[in-house]
Amino acid sequence: MKLSEKVIQSLPKVVLHDHLDGGLRPETIIELARDQKYDGLPTDDPAVLREWFHRGAARGSLPLYLEGFVHTGAVMQTEEALERVAYEMMEDMALDGVVYVETRFAPLFHTDRGLHWDEVVNSVLRGLERGKRRFGVEYGLIICAMRNMKLSQEMAELAVDFRERGVVGFDLAGEEGGFPPKKHVDAFHYIQRENFNITIHAGEAFGKESIWQAIQWCGAHRIGHATRLIEDIGLDRHDRSKISRMGYLAQYILDKRIPLEICLTSNVDTGAVKSLADHPFGLLYRYRFRVTINTDDRLMSNTTMTKEYRIAHQVFKLNLDDLEKLTINAMKSAFIPYNRRIKLIYDVIKPGFAGVRGGLKAKRKERV
Repeated sequence: MKLSEKVIQSLPKVVLHDHLDGGLRPETIIELARDQKYDGLPTDDPAVLREWFHRGAARGSLPLYLEGFVHTGAVMQTEEALERVAYEMMEDMALDGVVYVETRFAPLFHTDRGLHWDEVVNSVLRGLERGKRRFGVEYGLIICAMRNMKLSQEMAELAVDFRERGVVGFDLAGEEGGFPPKKHVDAFHYIQRENFNITIHAGEAFGKESIWQAIQWCGAHRIGHATRLIEDIGLDRHDRSKISRMGYLAQYILDKRIPLEICLTSNVDTGAVKSLADHPFGLLYRYRFRVTINTDDRLMSNTTMTKEYRIAHQVFKLNLDDLEKLTINAMKSAFIPYNRRIKLIYDVIKPGFAGVRGGLKAKRKERV
């Protein structure tokens, strides 16, 4: 059954991979730039600015994709700006049908005007908490270290320091080529000793070796993107939709149920895949990998969870039951405590899908 955009938007959704500084509203960027006297924006027209960000990101290269973050980071340098961006993100998620979101960012990029890392994280958490109270969306915050920078140990310690106040995990982000995860292994060993949560960007702009390092050297509990895992999977010569051989890494990820944070639109924009039709998501889903669907950077890739679910429905032929399974997979894989995950699954997600399913059945009866 074909699902309309309105129906897809009404579905309860879970996001595990969304960058706070990649999802600002263009109107907010312009206002914050004016307030902070930042004159680097290419335009002060919101519609033109939105298009500028997306056009710049969709050039088939991760380094080029990341260039737009210079501007979003430049206007996120005060406590007020950080709180506002976090609060508006929660509102946007609520409007998109999201019931739980894990947003991530690198505090290192928000100290140009003298803020301390603690002030940066506190400001974001204030915005998230205010948004939760206003819009009813649950959240977790992930602290990112950067592959090409030092201070990963300090960022790991910062994440653990805030674990009682809303930080749920630690991530390594940024350009993969030339910056393998194992260079930051001490930070990840610290996180492991603290019994905390790890997700790592891997297999987006570099090969399966990056995914292997993230898991076996750094102890990743989830993998961000993992698009290049397909390199460890042999496809049938006569039917490319079937797997003829699975390497040890892919088999390990499948067997251990390691969640994969798939970002469909973003992967096309960065050149990780040539097109949506070429994305390995469909294959991974059919062979029961624990895949989840995510937005990555809503502004840069001009996307929402509704759009990503619609792509899964139209391109990969996922039906309502499939979308529910994806959502539950994501909730099972979240970094909040087990009891909270279960509560959201049984009190929010399952009833939400049941309600949509009931509404669709009622409409079919009316037509008959």
